[in-house]
Amino acid sequence: MAEQSTGTQVGGPDREGRGVRLVAVLLGLTVVSGLIDAVSYLGLGHVFTANMTGNVVVLGFAAAGAPGFSVPHTATSLVCFLLGAVAGGRVGRWRGEGSRRTWARLVLAAEAVLVGASAVVAFAAPHATASVYALIALTAFAMGLRNATVRRLGVADLTTTVLTMTLTGLAADSRAGGGSGHRSPRRSASVVAMAAGAWLGAWLVIHHGLGPPLLVAACATGVLALVASGRE
Repeated sequence: MAEQSTGTQVGGPDREGRGVRLVAVLLGLTVVSGLIDAVSYLGLGHVFTANMTGNVVVLGFAAAGAPGFSVPHTATSLVCFLLGAVAGGRVGRWRGEGSRRTWARLVLAAEAVLVGASAVVAFAAPHATASVYALIALTAFAMGLRNATVRRLGVADLTTTVLTMTLTGLAADSRAGGGSGHRSPRRSASVVAMAAGAWLGAWLVIHHGLGPPLLVAACATGVLALVASGRE
């Protein structure tokens, strides 16, 4: 799927190749995911808005009455993520047969706007109940939109939000696991990118509040939207 229509898209192969390759763009988005989950988990009541695997587990904790977790917060994140994924699926079916470059840039621009809106909310009234729900809804919807798009782009080992299978592949396909290890650099880069984003996001949340990491995430996504190419 990763090579879909790269040579026959609107504007020709040269146009598709202009800009930063999708591998680098998706690694940048993985950093953004770390930022987003640092904000949501540390600042919005122990809920994830990018990592839905963790969110399902958190929902179980909340439903069991574990302190510090909220069923309404987690359910809001899950529902908005799914709505974003529905929107991403529709956009993919609308744009997926055309230019991958235009499609990727369109979705990333939408994500940048949504995360930027969440940054505005965070700067204006970060602790209001309505603001917490707005931040969860905006970032979860943005992550669902992006995940649906990344899934259809089909770039191997770069989901941008979850690492379980990436880590499994890194170990199982390594030389120690009897494999060739040929994808280890990409997989390792994905793990490092997520950890770096989480570290930066946590540091910003702890020292500067919720607004700055969301602003950084929005600006980074906006830059990636401007420079993304249509090639892996």
